[in-house]
Amino acid sequence: MIGYNPKEWFTFLFHLHKSDTIRKLSPLLLGIAAYSGIIAVLEVEVFRLSDNNHLKNIPLMHSLLGFAISMLLVFRTNTAYDRWWEGRKLWGALVNNSRNLSIKLATILKEDDKANRTFFSSSIPFYAYSLLNHLQQESTKTALFDEDDHGHLIATIDQGKHIPNQVAAQLFKRVHSLHKQGKITGEELIVLNAELQSFTDICGACERIKNTPIPFSYSVFIKKFIFFYVMTLPFGFVFSMGYYVIPVVTFVFYVLASLELVAEEIEDPFGIDANDLPMEKIATNIKKHVQEILH
Repeated sequence: MIGYNPKEWFTFLFHLHKSDTIRKLSPLLLGIAAYSGIIAVLEVEVFRLSDNNHLKNIPLMHSLLGFAISMLLVFRTNTAYDRWWEGRKLWGALVNNSRNLSIKLATILKEDDKANRTFFSSSIPFYAYSLLNHLQQESTKTALFDEDDHGHLIATIDQGKHIPNQVAAQLFKRVHSLHKQGKITGEELIVLNAELQSFTDICGACERIKNTPIPFSYSVFIKKFIFFYVMTLPFGFVFSMGYYVIPVVTFVFYVLASLELVAEEIEDPFGIDANDLPMEKIATNIKKHVQEILH
């Protein structure tokens, strides 16, 4: 995720970041500019259609369709941002629940119970890392901690199955084992259950966002709408703007296509793009805070 100061205006205006849409759209922008130039030359110089009243009325169509396309793009970007923000709230809840579980365990477990404290200080952060890699559709990396920290977990995990669920199951098994041993009372088990259950709830909610993209027909329709809207702009506006229609049409396409590109990028907040959620940083903070609490 890109860190920035929202109060800096001129830095954004004159600096092209590697994730800026103008870099991704530059071939299309050049194509649109060339296309607009060809239409302008044909209408003004070759066919001399400046007296054709039908073509002069084309801008009326664009005025009517402009409102529709703006509403579609507003809904598109708002929907994509809602998905991004929901993902951020879920990972924020994971941070809070990891801390709460650690605080409760630190209070319940005895100070000299080093084995169980070590287990939970590595297992709780390990869930965050396993969820991170699960959402990025990679095989869960095992080199997230020192071997001494997570070796007991890796030995029980089947890499071919749902790894976050296996980590959550190991956490619950250890808590249930402590209850059987009398180190955790029934009331304390109930107190710990909310945080233990929340791990799976958060994973399921993240999977819902990850596995449910914007409907295909809706996304395709917006792209087609933008394309045909921009392709017809030079036909009507060339008579009133002349060759200035080239930069104007190019800029209109840049704005509309950029909104669609931004929406596409943020609708899946669990990837590795520049504007996706900083899950690795969040998982690292979870590890740091949990170990501080339990040690």
